[in-house]
Amino acid sequence: MKEKLKEIESKLKGIFQHLHAIPEIAWEEYRTTEYIESLLQAEGYKIHTLKDSTGLYVEIGEGEPVVGLRTDMDALWQEVDGEMRANHSCGHDGHMTMIIGVLLLLKKLSVEWKGTLRVLFQPAEEKGQGALSFVEWGLIDDVDYLFGVHLRPIQELEDGTFSPAIHHGASMTISSEIYGVEAHAARPHLGKNAIEVGSSLVEALKSIRIDSMIPYSAKVTVFQAGGRSGNIIPGKAFINVDVRAQTNEGMQELYKDIQRIVKGVSTLYEANIELKVLTDIAAAKVNEEAEEILKHAIIESVGEEKLRPALFTPGGEDFHFYSKLRPHIKATMLGLGCGLSPGLHHPDMTFNHDQLLPGVEILTRSVLKATGSTVK
Repeated sequence: MKEKLKEIESKLKGIFQHLHAIPEIAWEEYRTTEYIESLLQAEGYKIHTLKDSTGLYVEIGEGEPVVGLRTDMDALWQEVDGEMRANHSCGHDGHMTMIIGVLLLLKKLSVEWKGTLRVLFQPAEEKGQGALSFVEWGLIDDVDYLFGVHLRPIQELEDGTFSPAIHHGASMTISSEIYGVEAHAARPHLGKNAIEVGSSLVEALKSIRIDSMIPYSAKVTVFQAGGRSGNIIPGKAFINVDVRAQTNEGMQELYKDIQRIVKGVSTLYEANIELKVLTDIAAAKVNEEAEEILKHAIIESVGEEKLRPALFTPGGEDFHFYSKLRPHIKATMLGLGCGLSPGLHHPDMTFNHDQLLPGVEILTRSVLKATGSTVK
C-alpha cells in the first residue's frame, strides 16, 4: 500500500495547495464543490450532488455493511493580514485532501470489495448545520460505521502521532437582546438602562454550577450597547454567550440554568430579554468497536509507537450529530498530530503537510477493515 501511496503523493500536494487557495465560508463552497466534482469525475468516480446544497458524495461497492467516510469543506471568516476574508485555519483543506487521497489510493489498489463505502463531502461544519442537512437528506440512515478526521494542535498531539478517537465537547452559542427604555441621561428615572440589565446578566451567569465532574464553561463573548452620544440612557443591548460542556447531559443542565437566570434578571428589571440559540453542537459519542478498527489501522500504517490514547478536547464538531441523531452508527474520528501551531482558528495556522500521507493510509485501512474488503 505504501508504494501506491507514494505514487499519488505529488498529486495530493497539488490538491491541497489548490483547496487552500480557494477557501469559502459555510454554504458558499461553490468553487470547492466544483473542483472536487471535476477532479473525481476525471478519476472515473460517479458524483452524487444535492439540490440546494454544496455537499456531494461518492459511493463504491454495494450492499452491507455501509461504511461512511466524512470530510468538512468550509473555511472560517476572519481577519488575515489586515483583511477580512475566508481562511482555512481549521484544517478543512487538509481533511478534504486526505479523503480525496483515500479515493485516489483505492483506485490504485486491487480491492475485493464487500459492502459499500460512502464518501461524504459535507458543507457548513463551522455553522454546525452541515451534518444536520446530511441527516435530513437521509445520507446516513443506513450507515453502519462512520469515520472522520481532524488535524490536532501541538497542545494535544505531537507531530507524527495519531489518536483513534476525539471526544469533542458540546458547544452552544446563545444571543440575548435586551430591551429597556431610552431616556435623557439627566433623567435616568424615566428610562430603563439596558447596560445595567446586561451587567446583571453577566454577573448572574457566573453563579452557574453543574456537576463538577463535567468540564464546562459559560462566558460572555460579546456585549454591545449604547451609541456615540454619551448623554442617552441606552435602551437596547446585545449579549453573546459561548457555552461549553464535555457531555450532552451537561449542556442540557447549563442551558436550563441560563434560561432560569435570564428569566430572573428580566423579572427583576421588568425588561424584555429575548434569548436565541445560534449554534448547538453535540458532544462526541465514540463507539468502541469503530475506535478499535481505527486503532489497528494506525498501528499497521505507522507503528504502535506513534499511537496515542483517545483525545478529550473542549472544541466542538458537528460530526457528532450523526451518532447522536442516528444512535445505531458506530462512529469515531482520527486525531492527526501534525505540528499544528499556533493553534486551530488562528489566522496564521500552519501544520506539517507531510502528515497528510499517513492520514490517507490510516483512513484507507480503516474503511477496508470496516467493510471487510481485502487488497488482492
